[in-house]
Amino acid sequence: MATNAEVTGPVSQEDIEAAEKLKNEANELFKKQHYDDAIELYSKAIEKNPNNAVYYANRSIANLRLENFGYALGDASKAIDLDKSYTKAYYRRAAAHMSLGKYKLALKDFEYVTKARPNDQDAKMKYNECNKIVKKIAFEKAISVDKKEVNIADTINLDAMTIEDEYEGPALEDGKVTLKFVTELMEYYKQEKQLHKKYAYKILIDVKAYLQKQPTLVDIKVPDDQKFTVCGDIHGQFYDLMNIFELNGLPSKSNPYLFNGDFVDRGSFSVECIFTLFSFKLLYPDHFFMSRGNHETRDMNRMYGFRGEVTFKYTAQMADLFTEVYNWLPLAHCINNRVLVMHGGLFSSDDVTLEDIQNVDRNKQPPEDGKG
Repeated sequence: MATNAEVTGPVSQEDIEAAEKLKNEANELFKKQHYDDAIELYSKAIEKNPNNAVYYANRSIANLRLENFGYALGDASKAIDLDKSYTKAYYRRAAAHMSLGKYKLALKDFEYVTKARPNDQDAKMKYNECNKIVKKIAFEKAISVDKKEVNIADTINLDAMTIEDEYEGPALEDGKVTLKFVTELMEYYKQEKQLHKKYAYKILIDVKAYLQKQPTLVDIKVPDDQKFTVCGDIHGQFYDLMNIFELNGLPSKSNPYLFNGDFVDRGSFSVECIFTLFSFKLLYPDHFFMSRGNHETRDMNRMYGFRGEVTFKYTAQMADLFTEVYNWLPLAHCINNRVLVMHGGLFSSDDVTLEDIQNVDRNKQPPEDGKG
């Protein structure tokens, strides 16, 4: 399958057959969501036969599942180099570009896919969504000179919000989050009930006020005799979050946590996840930490469902407020001056210092070119 390919040389029939066997085994692992193991076997298949575009495209989607977007982009591009007509590879590359915030490049690849597969509804939907983002970015850039930023948090009038008599859910005590509140909130969410909007807004306003005072790089001190738990992507999986707490214990001063970004999107209970996490942040500000991930951004929330979920469960105004709050989440944490934790990994440049990270102006959306 090597049209217009830059091949590395002839491959023996024995290696071709061995590579196919490895690919098939990797596909089975992929179906079981064992993405790391699948990537390992796809890589072995590539070692046997580096001229097959399918192997790179398959490894690309496995990397996409793990949110290794840079690797996914590289593999998809290599697949296209090997076969300029391989539509799946363009789709993979478009997805990687989208996840990296390179919307114009993603749009170009999605356009190729929609032309090659005019009846592919998913590709058409992705193209339209990406096109909307590109146009919106261009529009916002055009009017940014004259546009005055509106601080959503300052427009919220909590006093005008009434707690109805029939509301039986958890309540803040004197406007503060307590352990009783968080415990009741989690149980309330397990019953698939909704926190009152007044308390939801209050939590967001208080979290924003707290985060605005925090540095971009947060130093964490953990005593030698105390454990410290770092958790990866939750992605709206509320019951997975509850399972973590059941297995590892609830957050507390003696059981600190760091959740390293991507709390929302994809899952159906992103609202429940984020309000649980924000409540613990307010309850234990010095023992519960949260980093910003690539899904704590406006465009990703539009694309992957969080904005729609917030708008459905509450209001579009609250969705905008979430964007404000996310802008202030720290980008990195340093544990005991020994362990550096950040969602996106290290920089492409080798000369970045901790001071450079500390000096990043985080109160913004990531630029499309990935810089800034």
